[in-house]
Amino acid sequence: MLNNVRLFRPFVNDSTEDVFHIEIDGEKIQGVHKGLTDEAGTHVVDCDRRVVAAGFNDSHMHLLRYGLMKMELDFRSVTSFEEMKNLITNRYNEAKMEEHDWVVGRGLIDSQLTDIDHPLTADDLEELEYNKPAFFLHEDGHECVVNYEALKILKQEPKLLKNHETFIETDDNGNWTGRFKDTAVHFIKFNFRQKGEEEIYEAVRDAVPHLLENGITSVHTDDLNFVGNFERLRNTYLDLEKDGHLKIDVHLHHYIFNIDDLRNFLRSNAKRTGDGSERVKVGAIKIFLDGTQRLHTSALRQAYHDKPDTAGELVYSQDELNEIVQTAHENGMQVAMHAIGDRTVEQSLNALEQVNVTERRHRIIHAQVLAPDLLERLQEVKPYIETQPGFIMNEYDQTVNWVGEDQEKYCNPWNTVDNMEIPFTLSSDTPIGPLSPITGIFAGVNRTDTDGNPNGGWIPDERLSIDSSFQGYSQSAAELEFREHEKGSLEAGQQADLILLSEHPKEMQPSELNSIEVVETWSRGERVFQKD
Repeated sequence: MLNNVRLFRPFVNDSTEDVFHIEIDGEKIQGVHKGLTDEAGTHVVDCDRRVVAAGFNDSHMHLLRYGLMKMELDFRSVTSFEEMKNLITNRYNEAKMEEHDWVVGRGLIDSQLTDIDHPLTADDLEELEYNKPAFFLHEDGHECVVNYEALKILKQEPKLLKNHETFIETDDNGNWTGRFKDTAVHFIKFNFRQKGEEEIYEAVRDAVPHLLENGITSVHTDDLNFVGNFERLRNTYLDLEKDGHLKIDVHLHHYIFNIDDLRNFLRSNAKRTGDGSERVKVGAIKIFLDGTQRLHTSALRQAYHDKPDTAGELVYSQDELNEIVQTAHENGMQVAMHAIGDRTVEQSLNALEQVNVTERRHRIIHAQVLAPDLLERLQEVKPYIETQPGFIMNEYDQTVNWVGEDQEKYCNPWNTVDNMEIPFTLSSDTPIGPLSPITGIFAGVNRTDTDGNPNGGWIPDERLSIDSSFQGYSQSAAELEFREHEKGSLEAGQQADLILLSEHPKEMQPSELNSIEVVETWSRGERVFQKD
């Protein structure tokens, strides 16, 4: 019994002053009652007027990658190549490495290396003097650089050149520089950077407490790149659940490169979207339709404003995508499509219009560049848009350079999406974006960075309401699981996933939302985090 609590329920007219008590029976909320309880005993917890909200459900993240970053070299704060080399040599002693080990680091941001004036290449990595392959992943996960030892291995794989040539960087003489983008990066991770069950287990186990500290009780995660085998990934998560180390609900996406990958998955796996154990379920088929704006590889319908010789790249033809979507749909699989540019959103809508979207609740991830015609089609077709408000804190001042002033007003138009009743969620894309849902909500409501820039918010008409933002991080994500009647809100019969907050979101200025702290997290009726 959680007694003496105040409630925050999106779009429910609860007074910020009223107190309630919440009955929990096992994993379910038994009842939500106004006033204090008359019961006494050790089962009654006095919450001292703390604010209770539904647990957060992050509909788009990379849980395993987040855990691996805690275990492997993290370059996000590195500001010089010299510092990077020192970190690497201090971590990796070649004499102690196994025969097939790689030197690995993540979170690389070339642009902040002050002692080098170009993106790192295999030539630069020669300074490391390793006879082992080296792989360094960019912060956003869409670009990497490898050394010549790695290039020797990669050049022996014909599928890399055949299917991903567009994303292999070459110099003026046609030689590979060691830099790769987008699907080529995913191919390398999938085929050469596979993790064993023990490493997966430790990484996820160590990551889960960080999620609970941030009030996250459910996630939808794309981890397959680092494993290469869906059953091995799923079985490791099931082991974590069995051993009591998985205090969150997980939907595991399956990333594919092409229709053959999809057919192989369907043949070898009987389970479909939503099937699984209590905690671990099959998620969606994940596919990348384009790249990123930073690399000018997300596909636009017009040339990039700051790079007019390109409009980005489509990964698939329309016919190829149609076949993938239809095959997945007909075989009981939800589809989640990475589509940043307006050309790719248009392509995804073309494919989705061939199926019954509401039957599977298919998703478009990001949809950062839209237009009036696309908004109208989204309103009609109603796929779920998975937004990442945390992104704009680092991108708002770059977007106009990418798309130009005329297109900028249709970038991340969340309030328009909300007003047009296009279903959407909020998510983090961790570790690319900030893990904290509170930070994501702050960004969605204010459209500024944490310092309040730009003043008044970037395209302020597209700021979300507090209610819509919290709902996007809870009930809307539960809809993607077809479980909105079972989880995602504070009602009798709902799964007892809830959080206690330090302050009521409706009692503060929007600019102060980021000061809210998660005090406790409860998952399936069990208190799994309590702030010291």
